[in-house]
Amino acid sequence: MPPNFYRHLQLITLAISLFSMSSPFAQDVDYPKGPVKLIVPIGAGGGTDILGRKVAQKLTEILKQSTFVENKAGAGSLIGTDFVAKASPDGYTLLVGGLFNMVMNKALMKNLPYDPAKDFVPLGYVSSYPFVLTLRPDFPANNLAEMVKVMKEKPGQYSYGSAGVGTLQHVWGNILLRNLGLELIHVPFKGSPPAYQEMMAGRLDMIFDNVSSSKSYVQTGRIKGIAVSSEKRTQALPNLPTINETNLTKFNGESWFGIFAPTGTSPAIVNKLRAAMAQINKDSEFNAQIEQDGGRLLNIPASQQQAFLLDEINRWVPVVMNSNIKVD
Repeated sequence: MPPNFYRHLQLITLAISLFSMSSPFAQDVDYPKGPVKLIVPIGAGGGTDILGRKVAQKLTEILKQSTFVENKAGAGSLIGTDFVAKASPDGYTLLVGGLFNMVMNKALMKNLPYDPAKDFVPLGYVSSYPFVLTLRPDFPANNLAEMVKVMKEKPGQYSYGSAGVGTLQHVWGNILLRNLGLELIHVPFKGSPPAYQEMMAGRLDMIFDNVSSSKSYVQTGRIKGIAVSSEKRTQALPNLPTINETNLTKFNGESWFGIFAPTGTSPAIVNKLRAAMAQINKDSEFNAQIEQDGGRLLNIPASQQQAFLLDEINRWVPVVMNSNIKVD
């Protein structure tokens, strides 16, 4: 043996060990060892819940451990979101977050118990959906201009529903109606499905809701679709004009969704979950489901995920604050 053979062997072993510890590619983490809980801060049956269950199913397949949805509704998504913000950052309690709870709540609540930009780590954004303005089936209007005319004749006598005070249906509905010069009574529900039941029964006049929740009702004629909030028409309801097309007002917005972990979650677990979310975004079956629901894939690289959240906060918070909507 050469005189320095064992010394060289020790140095090589040490170098390999250090590389294994520092390289994100060589890093492997024994996670998850048990079920992962995905908190949906909205009631069961709505668009957020539907999407959360699809993501949970794919995470179960990729992580080889059960990922299940738990609905923690209440206080306009505040209860479930704050629950995750204060959960143990061990990767076993994750959040379905979106424009509604990661942006809107910041503008709506003076004493928000969590900071969206500081208390959460984005693991991956999933999809983005337009909202659909819909009316009860027997409402005497078939387009936005007719709706405005009818409602202006009897101000304060018509109603619009939402999935709860402070939800995106409430906030965007309020902003849109104000832009159109309309006064409607807001009727909050615990989730959007009860609102649709009231609309089909003729007891609620309007709801402005995510296309993934509303499209089946519109497609089957159980409620009337009037217009969509996106910049372009949605393939799910191609006959509906965009709000901007009507030239009655300007409104361009889509509701986006992503998966978040509490701040403090180890980089190794974050990286593993981000890899799983990236895999979901490439899944053809998942993508087809998103498109079928009327959405589009929102594939944002990990290096840009935090910046995306900050941009959305800076875009929408001033608009909502100027509308004077408050929930506390």
